[in-house]
Amino acid sequence: MLKLRRHAPGTAPATLVTSETLAVPAVITLIEYDATGIDERKVERVEDIFVCKTNGKISWINIDGVCDGEMLRKIGTHFGLHPLALEDVQNIGQRPKIEEYADHFFIVTKMVYCDGKKDVSFEHVSMFLGKDFLITFQEEGTRDVFDPVRTRLRNARGFARTMGHDYLAYALLDSIVDHFFPVLEDIGEMIEELEDELLVHPTRECVGRLHDLKRTLLQLRRAAWPERELVNTMSRDESGLVSHETKLFLRDCYDHTIQIMDVIESYRDLTAGMMDLYLSSLGMRTNEIMRVLTVVTTIFIPLTFIAGIYGMNFDTAASPYNMPELKHPYGYPICVAVMALIAVAMLAFFRRKKWL
Repeated sequence: MLKLRRHAPGTAPATLVTSETLAVPAVITLIEYDATGIDERKVERVEDIFVCKTNGKISWINIDGVCDGEMLRKIGTHFGLHPLALEDVQNIGQRPKIEEYADHFFIVTKMVYCDGKKDVSFEHVSMFLGKDFLITFQEEGTRDVFDPVRTRLRNARGFARTMGHDYLAYALLDSIVDHFFPVLEDIGEMIEELEDELLVHPTRECVGRLHDLKRTLLQLRRAAWPERELVNTMSRDESGLVSHETKLFLRDCYDHTIQIMDVIESYRDLTAGMMDLYLSSLGMRTNEIMRVLTVVTTIFIPLTFIAGIYGMNFDTAASPYNMPELKHPYGYPICVAVMALIAVAMLAFFRRKKWL
């Protein structure tokens, strides 16, 4: 992931920069299609994509890498993209949003991933939706969630090849939104495992994992909440960039964002209660330990009393009341037997009272 979050404080608005330290060669992929066929290729020169605006086909221009300011400037000049929107393409710390300009929409969204180690990561995605083009910018090209859309386009499945750029933008947004669900499923499994562990064996490590989960859910909420507003705005568009047919699909996508928010809020409530569960489990475990120690101490009190008495100095010749059993041949075993009997009787009493 690129670490560039914003321009330096005081930078003039709509400034495009090229970062020499973070820049990777931009990879441009052009997909052009209509109801009869599809053409998918990589483009070496940015000027080669300029003809797609006038060929009458649906054009999806995907660019991996956002650090080349000169390339952004050329694309913005040809397609009439607003400079402030181009600046936000590079500022990858932007929250998901949609901005309406004279003849195009600028959309910012977040792709979410959950890798094998169950670490959640996010990727900044920008879209420009016009009547004759759709341009998407990604931070990097190693992965994305658009493969199902590409497959539908190649195989001419569903409505992908028969509708316009607005439907393609919906399909990409829907793929991004739907990818929240498997990530949330993984988080749900993590929460269940942690909850069981907190009940059986609460440790400090569990608290650390719990805080990581709460932080992850907060990040997911920050990404999903504005996503709902974004989709809702597109479904109510009156500029003409989004057709009535596409608005119907956007309503379904909006329902998915609501479901995602419900799941996230439920998980946040669970993790908030799990801290109380940890403290309760820790308190119960401490009480169990204290109860056992108290029982052991209570049992040894009378035994210590007896042993203390027999540890005194006695003179049986001075008086018959000076421990005459000290001279008894079975005095020691009798004393030990009495002490054992007292311990057993106390254990039986504690068990009857359900203190053990």
